[in-house]
Amino acid sequence: MENSFGEKLTKLNQDIKSHLKHSLEKFKLVIVTKSQENRKISKIINLGYKVFGENYVDEAQKKMEHFKNYDIEWHFIGRIQSNKIKKICKYFDWVQTICSEKHAIMLDNECQKIKKNMNICIQINIDNESSKSGIKVDNLNNFIVKIAELKNIKIRGLMAIPSKPNILKEKTDSYNILKLAFEKFNNEMKNFDTLSIGMSNDYIYALQNGSTMLRIGQYIFGERKKDER
Repeated sequence: MENSFGEKLTKLNQDIKSHLKHSLEKFKLVIVTKSQENRKISKIINLGYKVFGENYVDEAQKKMEHFKNYDIEWHFIGRIQSNKIKKICKYFDWVQTICSEKHAIMLDNECQKIKKNMNICIQINIDNESSKSGIKVDNLNNFIVKIAELKNIKIRGLMAIPSKPNILKEKTDSYNILKLAFEKFNNEMKNFDTLSIGMSNDYIYALQNGSTMLRIGQYIFGERKKDER
């Protein structure tokens, strides 16, 4: 499997070029490294990839310390816990799962303490699934108004995980709704340039609907074992 990382990434990059709706300069691939061993991550780094996504703060911290001599951009893509915000602020470059005003304020306060600006995406629960975090897209404008004045967080865009059952049925309305919401604020706000949609099972649909950022793990590394988080 590990020998095929390069082949998988070559195929992925071909798909990106084929379906991307804007220039490659505006696009970013985040490789999801949660539950992956350092030796596998090293192979990915050696292939030239240095933008990684992690779901669990303590697990990510160990990897960051191991790879501290590499210029890696780390994205937090997991569920935010209040007691982890100080570490998130210290170790990560992006937080893609902001959907609480309370957490946005806490993150901003911690960033102020260490004189850091944090890139964030607002997480949208586009299909109103109880198992997922995120605000409703109809509440997006009010949410942005509430957090827009925070000085040490930079609102870069939207993140969402569309419903897997809908994907399997090829129902793609959610992607279009996200695209329209992104385009609205992209036109209205400075630095609002990121639409983070698309994972291993739906990245083609996401690219076709204007994604500027994919979060890909399983496609590259294979399925995680059942005893892995």
